[in-house]
Amino acid sequence: MKLQDITFTVPWNLFLITIGSIIFSFGFKAIVIPQGMVTGGFSGAGVLIFYYTDLFTPGIWYMILNIPVFIIGWAFISRRFFLYSLYGAVLLTVIIDLIDYRIVLNDPVLTALAGGAVMGAGAGITFRSLGSAGGNDIISVILNQKFGVRIGTYNFLFNLVLFLFSFGYLSVDLVLYSIAMNFVTAQVVEYCIQLFNQRKLVFIISDHSKPISDEIMNRLQRGITYLKGQGAYSGKDKNILLLVINTFQIKRVEEIVFQVDPDAFFIVENTFNVLGKGFSKRKVY
Repeated sequence: MKLQDITFTVPWNLFLITIGSIIFSFGFKAIVIPQGMVTGGFSGAGVLIFYYTDLFTPGIWYMILNIPVFIIGWAFISRRFFLYSLYGAVLLTVIIDLIDYRIVLNDPVLTALAGGAVMGAGAGITFRSLGSAGGNDIISVILNQKFGVRIGTYNFLFNLVLFLFSFGYLSVDLVLYSIAMNFVTAQVVEYCIQLFNQRKLVFIISDHSKPISDEIMNRLQRGITYLKGQGAYSGKDKNILLLVINTFQIKRVEEIVFQVDPDAFFIVENTFNVLGKGFSKRKVY
């Protein structure tokens, strides 16, 4: 079975959701809560309600807040996504309430950095699956799928509104540290989502396009597309080579190009979402 096919299997997605939920819960319960900070998303809303009411636990409030969101998810996204997310939400609720370990950091800046990084890594791993951990993740996925809104960007904006309500209970310093932690979390989530999708888009302009393309295809087994171009100064027609490769192949392609033509133009651009044969499959929730 190809790696692309494994990523769509049930065991693999349950594994990602489980690992992501464990990591997120650890950062949430062991690092953030002992400092009295507020996280983002529905977990942060659950903590804030818990601080105000002192009823139930943050995990139970998280599940209560999930009920209307799951109704929305059932209506707008696939049943598969709904079931994966239901598993993630229940698992996250249970793990948050089970973890009794505390990491007390004396520096709130370190707490914001460590908590944001750990929770962002957990959330990012969960987002690599075909489900979510429920809560605000469901709304993020709907906006991302329907309107192309970046998941990390939406979460950050949502949490800014959430933190406004925190001023009534928390000190200004704690709210500001919480906002900084939320920013770190959003950046780490985006990094995790893009980590294995990053590719390099390469343009090669040369008078020896045919031998260069032959060498690349023979040695790297990568497809190449010819784009028709014309030199503005010389007026000569040229075949511009276009190919997409991973980051580990950059130097090998560069060596091939300049071995064949030392005067070639070699242009590399970052690209974060390549779908098609030999790369990623389209992710349908």
